[in-house]
Amino acid sequence: MANTIAYSLFTDFDINLFKAGKHYKLYEKFGSHITTVDGVKGTYFAVWAPSAKSVAVIGDFNFWIEGEHHLNVRWDGSGIWEGFIPNVGIGSIYKYKIQSSHNYVKTEKADPFAKKCEHPPKTASVVWEDDYSWKDKKWMTNRKQNNALDAPYSVYEVHLGSWKQKNGNEFLTYEEFAEDLVNYVADMNFTHVEFMPVMEYPYDPSWGYQLTGYFAPTSRFGNPDGFKHLVDAFHKKGIGVILDWVPSHFPSDDHGLGFFDGSHLYEHPDRRKGYHPDWKSLIFNYGRNEVKSFLISNAIYWLDQYHADGLRVDAVASMLFLDYSREDGEWEPNEFGGRENLDAIAFMKEMNTAVYENFPDVQTIAEESTSFPMVSRPIYLGGLGFGMKWMMGWMHDTLEYFAKEPIYRKHHQNDLTFSLNYAFTENFMLPLSHDEVVYGKKAIVDKMPGDEWQKFANLRLLYSFMYTHPGTKLIFQGGEFGQTKEWNFQQSLDWHLLDYKVHEGAQKCVKELNKLYKKEKAFHQKQFTAEGFEWIDHGDHENSVLSYIRKGENEKDNIIVICNLTPIPRENYRIGVPKEGSLKEIFNSDAKKFFGSGNYKNTKIKVDNTTWNNKENSTELNLPPLAMIALKYQ
Repeated sequence: MANTIAYSLFTDFDINLFKAGKHYKLYEKFGSHITTVDGVKGTYFAVWAPSAKSVAVIGDFNFWIEGEHHLNVRWDGSGIWEGFIPNVGIGSIYKYKIQSSHNYVKTEKADPFAKKCEHPPKTASVVWEDDYSWKDKKWMTNRKQNNALDAPYSVYEVHLGSWKQKNGNEFLTYEEFAEDLVNYVADMNFTHVEFMPVMEYPYDPSWGYQLTGYFAPTSRFGNPDGFKHLVDAFHKKGIGVILDWVPSHFPSDDHGLGFFDGSHLYEHPDRRKGYHPDWKSLIFNYGRNEVKSFLISNAIYWLDQYHADGLRVDAVASMLFLDYSREDGEWEPNEFGGRENLDAIAFMKEMNTAVYENFPDVQTIAEESTSFPMVSRPIYLGGLGFGMKWMMGWMHDTLEYFAKEPIYRKHHQNDLTFSLNYAFTENFMLPLSHDEVVYGKKAIVDKMPGDEWQKFANLRLLYSFMYTHPGTKLIFQGGEFGQTKEWNFQQSLDWHLLDYKVHEGAQKCVKELNKLYKKEKAFHQKQFTAEGFEWIDHGDHENSVLSYIRKGENEKDNIIVICNLTPIPRENYRIGVPKEGSLKEIFNSDAKKFFGSGNYKNTKIKVDNTTWNNKENSTELNLPPLAMIALKYQ
């Protein structure tokens, strides 16, 4: 005990906030912190373990011997153990040896607040102190306009371990990503990148969704300063960084949060609320104030310390409902007899409130697949307070439609148009995510019918429909160039495919769509409001043609979009248009540079006063096969 000096970073106010579930910067107090006490440099440790009989710090500095450095329990009933150990510095490896007062079992636990972890499969925590000097002041000062709901928001979803590898199957470092990945995302004209979880995780096949180091960027690619350098590099290119965040569940690995101090500390003690049958993992106890403080502090941490521009919150549906993936008898209704998890709902509202109060220039995005109302509506109106919600219905219906042979599509046009019935009930993001290209679902291009030319024409048409549909956009890595194999988290993407014109064409098409989405105000200014969209004709089932108008704040910015969803070109196809004047084709997904036919252009578009589609003016167009064209008044 004498080798540990009594010392504390906590004030009485900190303790009161922690107990009340209102301390949102716990990372400044808990964990390991380099400091100097009585002229001696060393490390202060603090851990929450209210059911512990004793807590010791074991590590490479005391030969992992338990008796050397015991922590002192605070006198205030907070359950916090703390102490200062001299001469322990950056790079020291440690764990907490916890003896439970319940069953006297001793466990070795990683630090829940560790800023750095050992490289898996090793599981210890590492003393770390930030030494990074940020260079993104310009981005941080102006990012509100880049993350706003009326700004273009086109996201490239990345799994760092498999985007690109070197020397066979060796990971790139954060510094190497800061060159290769940043330049690629910028060249492709994406506005944002989204990382599948970068927080430390022990098991590669979980893709990062089973976290043990909530406050540590994974050591697979380098150290925390390296990850900050990567975020910085994106910001210098004008690209926002979204992090996948997993407050829904955590694994039961021995060194993790589960049964942390011999009690159900972080997880809910009732197995019906504390165990996830799908993922064989544990569920946080959202009704416990200290756990709420832990999770909200974690959300704030990534926005504060790593300058993240948003959090995509994973598996929100599993948090909202007590009966999620449970049979009758495996769940218990809430106090009002309903299936909603009231504690989780209250937690999400508190989390979003804290995030937007502290960082009004970021976005939280819910991965939520049910019809739960007002997920992306303000809390004061009764919503959950997220900035956006994934539009899973659009994704499912659209992919199902595009998988059909064109000859049958006329019977299923409603699959494509149905999304507009509810498109403005939430702030929707249209995702074509990693979940759609694994477990036998096939690569996106491989879902398409027809020969190679038709498959890629369909792919370009799918993306064109997506980019002109209301809502923000997300494409998973590889989809942009027509990766033909299902995603494999252990392998690099098939970059060699870009040697083939058909893949290069798909990539150029996405690059051009991103540019169009950013440049043309009609595609983003009113992307979440009904005023930004008007059908011209959604009922031409026989020809499988859709036509609509996207609208900006000014009428001069409006754009007419026509999609021909069959391989049959339509010459002299008439559509109604809003007014007289001169129209110009500004995009054609059948262009030669995209590996399209290039045979059906609209160079001279004459508007006449023939009434059509309930409009006084109309025009005749050449519609290329399996393609979208966009027109704008000059």
